[in-house]
Amino acid sequence: MHSIGSPRPATPADLPRIREVIMAAYTKYLPLMDRPPAPMLRDYRTAAQSGLVWVVGDPVVGVVSLTVGADCLLIENIAVHPCAQGSGIGRLLMEFAEREARRLKLERLALYTNEVMTENLAIYAHLGYAEVRRATEHGYRRVFMIKELPGS
Repeated sequence: MHSIGSPRPATPADLPRIREVIMAAYTKYLPLMDRPPAPMLRDYRTAAQSGLVWVVGDPVVGVVSLTVGADCLLIENIAVHPCAQGSGIGRLLMEFAEREARRLKLERLALYTNEVMTENLAIYAHLGYAEVRRATEHGYRRVFMIKELPGS
């Protein structure tokens, strides 16, 4: 059984487990894409040192990486280890991102996902995100979504 708790800033000691969680969460997409999903290729060290990566669980089972923009908070990546998927950790991390956006007085949340990740598109729509465009970036066919935060 994993101890979940609240999201906390990632530390350098978390980096190997963050990589494990991301690799496990995205491996199922490898057969659907002509290249590994972008989160599998990213080095999270700088983002973690900058306080932009948050984790849950002991051991870590969920990760969210956030980037602050001029008028929005970008959910750059969110991943839940397959052993913990369906347990509410993804929702916990999405709610945390929304609280962070409000704390920073930002008016919207933004995210993007690959178009082959159809279950993620459905989850994000259910959570109030609206598709705003589709584009190919860096060889990835991405779907961009926004959630307005009234009253922020």
